[in-house]
Amino acid sequence: MRSLLFLSLVSASFALQLPFKVPFFQSTVPPEDDEPVRGTPKIAIIGAGAAGSSAAFWISKAQERFGVDVEVDVYEKTSRVGGRSLTVYPHGNDSFEPVELGASIFVKANKNLWRAAQEFNLTLRDLSKEDNDLGIWDGEQLLLNLGNHWWDTLKVLWRYGVMPPRRADKLVADMLKQYSTLYTADSPKWDNITDLAHSFGWMNLIESSGAEFFTSNGVSKQYVFELIEAASRVNYGQNIDSIHALEAACSIAANGASQIEGGNWQIFERFLNHSGANVFKDTKVTRITQKESKSRPWVVHSDKGPTGYKAVILAAPFHQTDIELPSALASQIPEQPYVHLHVTLLTTTSPNLNREYLALSPNEKVPSMLLTTYDGVRQGRKAPEFNSISYHGKINEDEWVVKIFSEAPVEDKWLQSLFNDQVRWVHRAEFDAYPKLPPTSSFPPVKLDHGLFYVNAFEPFISTMETETLASRNVVDLLLNEEFSSSICGPRISGSTKDAAAPDSDFVFGWDC
Repeated sequence: MRSLLFLSLVSASFALQLPFKVPFFQSTVPPEDDEPVRGTPKIAIIGAGAAGSSAAFWISKAQERFGVDVEVDVYEKTSRVGGRSLTVYPHGNDSFEPVELGASIFVKANKNLWRAAQEFNLTLRDLSKEDNDLGIWDGEQLLLNLGNHWWDTLKVLWRYGVMPPRRADKLVADMLKQYSTLYTADSPKWDNITDLAHSFGWMNLIESSGAEFFTSNGVSKQYVFELIEAASRVNYGQNIDSIHALEAACSIAANGASQIEGGNWQIFERFLNHSGANVFKDTKVTRITQKESKSRPWVVHSDKGPTGYKAVILAAPFHQTDIELPSALASQIPEQPYVHLHVTLLTTTSPNLNREYLALSPNEKVPSMLLTTYDGVRQGRKAPEFNSISYHGKINEDEWVVKIFSEAPVEDKWLQSLFNDQVRWVHRAEFDAYPKLPPTSSFPPVKLDHGLFYVNAFEPFISTMETETLASRNVVDLLLNEEFSSSICGPRISGSTKDAAAPDSDFVFGWDC
């Protein structure tokens, strides 16, 4: 989930959203020619969210370019595609514009999603042009109250000084410079995420908390524990001293944010439509087993029965799927805790929050976006009752849509008090929204065994819709190279493509070759 955070606070156009081979685990069952190859080789993809749908799309690119002969089956246990990207109609009325509940925004430098919007003729809604007065709340007092005027910039400079924003800007820009190589013709391939972090010089980013990293690099504690923490709490539901610095840096990368009119899930639906894959919705996978077969060594057991495959891509958080794997494979994937988020969507005829709740005078403007810091708790004060509250425009002349993220359910009585007894409609949802991301240098393997790949190994490293499409592109390249002596952009993965023609600024590796 993403929110527009610091469009007026940070100067750089942040945008988030990796070269080597290492020994793989060998199959516990050596393949044998125990049966003849019958028909087209098949690949199974488990999950139809950002990772699974884009994996099917990347395979189709190799089919189009190089005639890779393969059939793809996508299994999705729910009735829809898009994973954590989903929408709701206010009042349950489809005459209103749907509102994002889950993965909400992406930016122009999220090149896979942006390119998909263009290629699939989807309409982008530019959220950066929408006015949002920003407040930062610590549970008891409003620390910052900003509008869109020049004097609001002075407020930031007065409170934090000139250097903390600039230093934070530079640290994130340095990280993004490395990240941007993912879209070039020389985009690296990886099968070990720790090695990837090493190659990018990012070990300090993943082994330090956001608080440790930014403060040790000269960013003031006040700026870190107020502004950057407000970003990490709204975007990942985690405090700045508990989330690793790489993801903390990603959390302030929301400049120029957009979303797809009607819902971001449409990108993932288009990925699947374009791929030509067989999509089995409402089909739960229960087990993945191995057998002694060179042509179909993997068996996916689902509601539709067992089916043999040449390779399998697991494109969902393993411990949330309840899929049974052979113990030697399952043991390679450590338990990954997730932030359990409560989302409250409501409509109200109150144009703003109750100013008495925020202790504002009649002359002070009430912010339309309220973010939070946990620093008041560190100083012995009350904890915020929510992570964020944001107004999202009108559905008619006198009714606004509001979204609240919180760690626990919010009561109706509290809602009515907060919105001046003018709440008209409420929709509640809760789900495991994002992985908990403490400092670490250990990640699940991308390749679990010969022909079995795990896209979501990338999620404890960076967790966004965009990076799921990048992780799936990498997995598809590894799989095609191993099983078909091919890849998305060539007959085989090569160590370098430096002899290729220099791409223009619109070049996006995978879409372009």
